[in-house]
Amino acid sequence: MLITNANLITWETPNRVLANAAILIEGGRIKEIGTTKALTKKHPKAKTTDADGQYVMPGGICAHTHFYSAFSRGLGIPGAAPKDFPEILEKLWWPLDRALDAEGVRYSALLCLVDAVKHGTTTLFDHHASPNAIDGSLDIIADAIDKSGLRGALCYEVTDRGGAGKANAGIEENVRFMRRLAANPHPRLAAAFGLHASLTLSGATLQACAAALPEGTGFHVHAAEHDSDEYDSLQKSNMRVVDRLHNHGILNPKTIVAHGVHFDAREMEILKESGAWLSHQPRSNMNNGVGVAPVESMLRMGIKVCLGNDGFTNSMWDDWKAAYLLHKVEHRDPRRMNGYDVQQMAAYNNAALAQAYFPETSLGQLAVGAAADLIFVDYQPFTPLTEGNVAWHILFGFQQSMVTSTMVAGKFLMKDRQLLTLDEAEITARAREIAPRIWSKYEENVKA
Repeated sequence: MLITNANLITWETPNRVLANAAILIEGGRIKEIGTTKALTKKHPKAKTTDADGQYVMPGGICAHTHFYSAFSRGLGIPGAAPKDFPEILEKLWWPLDRALDAEGVRYSALLCLVDAVKHGTTTLFDHHASPNAIDGSLDIIADAIDKSGLRGALCYEVTDRGGAGKANAGIEENVRFMRRLAANPHPRLAAAFGLHASLTLSGATLQACAAALPEGTGFHVHAAEHDSDEYDSLQKSNMRVVDRLHNHGILNPKTIVAHGVHFDAREMEILKESGAWLSHQPRSNMNNGVGVAPVESMLRMGIKVCLGNDGFTNSMWDDWKAAYLLHKVEHRDPRRMNGYDVQQMAAYNNAALAQAYFPETSLGQLAVGAAADLIFVDYQPFTPLTEGNVAWHILFGFQQSMVTSTMVAGKFLMKDRQLLTLDEAEITARAREIAPRIWSKYEENVKA
């Protein structure tokens, strides 16, 4: 396939913006980049897709999300509104994840994948929980991702809140899925080993997870999202959260730590020394009122800070904007959270994380040999768009509705706003049918 008449944003290092350009795709990868005139002349028989002056750029990457949260949309929490994050867990998320059955798991994933395709997010790191449907849950999600054509790195959230039996089932689900992919690799699927958070994990369970971790893999865990996680860790172990996780062998260069809102300086040092990744979720942190992660300091220290959405919509430019604005209002200083820092997290660090989990494939850039994971953006700038100011065009100009086409591995998943791999009408219709069942079960769980 030859994509012509495109304006390219390559996200290489250094980034390039190329006008009237063309991309030759072969075998799911970018084979050649040049001018439309040169490549059209060189490959006269190639199947051509005319970008018609749209911007073509790498698809978005989400470093931390929760497909299982899909059925929370519009859900009313009984009684008084939760006063803090621990109550949000107890009144919303834990009763909801216990309400999911196998079909709920499947449609939660499909709904989020439709959203991702429509909004140009092509690789997602999901953190799953369904305590009453653990066995095989990652296969259900993997099948949905396979059908969608997107890329996904999956894990199951191990926790002690359901007792030792369910904690062991969660460990087994992670290990089983990792072994499945090791025996039968899938080019668009990867696996981490999921943990909920220190506050719902005993030392014995952490040790069991560390012992079960296959060589060369990493964990995906929440840490210090709320200060209750820190106080719980101090009470259990006389150590702060990162110290405790490190002591149990949880941190390594493939481990993803989500949030880090309440880290102290030494925790950040340990995280840096471990080589682990930190995912920042600004929309979620605002919604839960948990505080603001010191990600500017972490970036300055050399921590690999990425950007996720924590189950919000898969329109990652919304997270760019939230990150850019949140830190300014928190510090009452418009100089905080420079747009280049947002760009570093969302474009470059997210791409490096994806590369760590998909080592056979170059992701997140338009370059010869890289995967053809592309999006077409119908953006008509009325000021110059250059390599130096792309971040500010995304922050103040790009909108999720401007994504017209989404491609992964050279295959269109959406073209000219028409979904090609997922039937949105069927998925949403069935979701509406099963939502009352899930909500009813949720209400029973809240009362229990």
